[in-house]
Amino acid sequence: MAERDDGVAPSVRAYESLRAAVMHGQFRPGQALRPQELAVERGVSLAVVRECLLRLVGEGLAERLPNRGFVVPEAGDVRWQVIAEARAAVEPTMLRMSISRGDLEWETRVRAAHHRLAGTPPFEHDGDAHFSDAWAAAHHGFHRALLDACGNDVLLDTFERLWTASELSRRWSAAGNPARNYLAEHRRLERLALSRQSEAAADALVTHIAGTAAALTEATTSTETTTTTDTTTDRATTTTTDTATPAEHTRKDG
Repeated sequence: MAERDDGVAPSVRAYESLRAAVMHGQFRPGQALRPQELAVERGVSLAVVRECLLRLVGEGLAERLPNRGFVVPEAGDVRWQVIAEARAAVEPTMLRMSISRGDLEWETRVRAAHHRLAGTPPFEHDGDAHFSDAWAAAHHGFHRALLDACGNDVLLDTFERLWTASELSRRWSAAGNPARNYLAEHRRLERLALSRQSEAAADALVTHIAGTAAALTEATTSTETTTTTDTTTDRATTTTTDTATPAEHTRKDG
């Protein structure tokens, strides 16, 4: 397909637009992602949209279900907890290796990454329910910097895959514990890593990962409670309407 003046191919633009929409909560957890509608909205072919959706599936940002097509993952999906468990098993080991092998250049990268993260607001606007793209990038940069002196490319690739697969759950977890002090948690991780306290740093990382999983659970519970309340209210409204007298129905009908 032809490119616009900005040089970005329509397929790339469509993918970035759709990815951002999922990340920013424009689609509800469990909501269907209908290729035909998305193609019309973004002005691209159905084939391009399907390619975009398959990429999102590969990143853990969408699911392809039998007889349902593409959907946004459920916030309460057990796989988020499975991914958190995998991260808690892999990343502390990487951090110990990184602390053992890291040199002055590594320390400099960790300090710089933490400085960037600490100076980046988590949300673009007050009241936002999802972390900003800028903060998410800085967050990834800090965690990657902590681990990248481990010297094992296989483990680093595993970290990247798990991080990408859990990014959506991280965005959603912001609503589960709005009072969580991320700044203090990351400052502690930086201090323990750079003071070469490998076991304490590994324990702090496990706690940090568990906190995100717990916040997601809380966010899911809150969403389910709200949904139940809304459903109950709707049913009550319907019941009130249905118990109107025949005369009242006649008046309402004109």
